[in-house]
Amino acid sequence: MLVRAALEADLPAILAIHNANIATSTAIWDYEQVGIEERTAWFHDRAAARKPILVAEIDGAVAGYASYGQWRPKIGYRYSVENSVYVDERFHRRGVASALLRALIERARADGDVHAIIAAIETSNTASIALHERFGFTVVGQLPEVGQKFGRWLDLTLMQLTIPVDIR
Repeated sequence: MLVRAALEADLPAILAIHNANIATSTAIWDYEQVGIEERTAWFHDRAAARKPILVAEIDGAVAGYASYGQWRPKIGYRYSVENSVYVDERFHRRGVASALLRALIERARADGDVHAIIAAIETSNTASIALHERFGFTVVGQLPEVGQKFGRWLDLTLMQLTIPVDIR
């Protein structure tokens, strides 16, 4: 497995993974699938903000992707980001999510401008919660029934990993 910076050429595979999660999971709380234009804009927005998008590649195929972006738009939150990790279902249980999250955390530490990495996870997604716990994230909050999808209310678990950053 190779974990590397995403290229614009990876966007069709990233789009397919993203849309599969919209259609079949509560990992993304959207109902409507998106087009390549939306993912291209997202890609360029992340690049302009100097926020990483990583892909895991197995045998030449994009097996998953991960990224982080600004947690909230106010300047006071500039050291806080929200991460996302998504894996193509054909590559589940092969260590892809762990490799991506590890690389994302390493990137945050190396960049030196990330103090808090926040994961907002639908509470029944125990695999994602366990993944984040393995990397040192702790549960910092639970928000009951703040969303809905597939005809049911969804709870949100907030997890955080804090990285020491000198803000002087």
